[in-house]
Amino acid sequence: MTLRGIHHITAIAGDPQHNVEFYAEILGLRLVKQTVNYDDPGTYHLYFGDELGQPGTILTFFPWPGAPRGRHGVGQAAAVSFSIPAGALGFWEDRLRSHAVTVERLESLFDEPILVFEDPDGLQLELVADHRQALGHPWAAAPVPVAQAIRGFHSVVLLEHGYEDTEALLTQVLGFRLVRSVGHRRRYAVGDEGPATWVDLVSAPDAPPGHVAAGTVHHVAWRTPDEETQQGWRRKILEEGLSVTPVRDRRYFRSIYFREPGGVLFEIATDGPGFAVDEPPDALGAQLQLPPWLEPDREALTARLPRLRAPQPGPR
Repeated sequence: MTLRGIHHITAIAGDPQHNVEFYAEILGLRLVKQTVNYDDPGTYHLYFGDELGQPGTILTFFPWPGAPRGRHGVGQAAAVSFSIPAGALGFWEDRLRSHAVTVERLESLFDEPILVFEDPDGLQLELVADHRQALGHPWAAAPVPVAQAIRGFHSVVLLEHGYEDTEALLTQVLGFRLVRSVGHRRRYAVGDEGPATWVDLVSAPDAPPGHVAAGTVHHVAWRTPDEETQQGWRRKILEEGLSVTPVRDRRYFRSIYFREPGGVLFEIATDGPGFAVDEPPDALGAQLQLPPWLEPDREALTARLPRLRAPQPGPR
């Protein structure tokens, strides 16, 4: 068994309309699914990704209108990094500034040119100039030219009090390999080291614990090809003495959840069946989709959810 990399990352937002406007209209990701949080159906679950919402490109949100800001700290995924074409940094710096987004151009500890900024709720984001080829399939109808568009995840940063226990889980159980280490930051890779296969651990022994609310990551999901392999992972994680949930049907994938020793909530999600199971690929994200077990409650749920204006395709 081997994990294939990041499947998706889920964070908490405040206002759902502001969330859609930022990620779809400014960053140019496709809203591939409007649905609800199956564990809290009065809340949206919004999925953004590439043209088809392929694993490795999907950033999802639970928007809680009026939610307080969370606190960034240890036991959290501290930053979400996207890959962009190597020559696109200038385009993105100009675009973000034109939309009144404060952005800083930096060099990472691993000698990567990056742009650092926050979304409207304070979630830390990075755009990384990535020289690798075959970095995904951005949405052709996006408001961002395909040549400069976001290509999917580059990596995710986990903030921890220390490395040892989390590193042991990553390398001895989940199949990651240490590939670089500079100062207080270590990078691990899984699978073929292609797109969305890196995780960085940052040691911050004096930092306070994080608090999950608006502007923070809720969980990080890793890819596995199918349900049979997922069951193998579940058995393996139980053998390590960790508590792991039963398989949960998320309609577009199947999921199991557990906490790594540093406190970050991990998920292992299947690659399929994908987002076209309930609407055609050319209409992804256009309408609110509910799973069969919530369809009888559509009228009541729709009345509770804030009105949401779906993004319009085309340049802006």
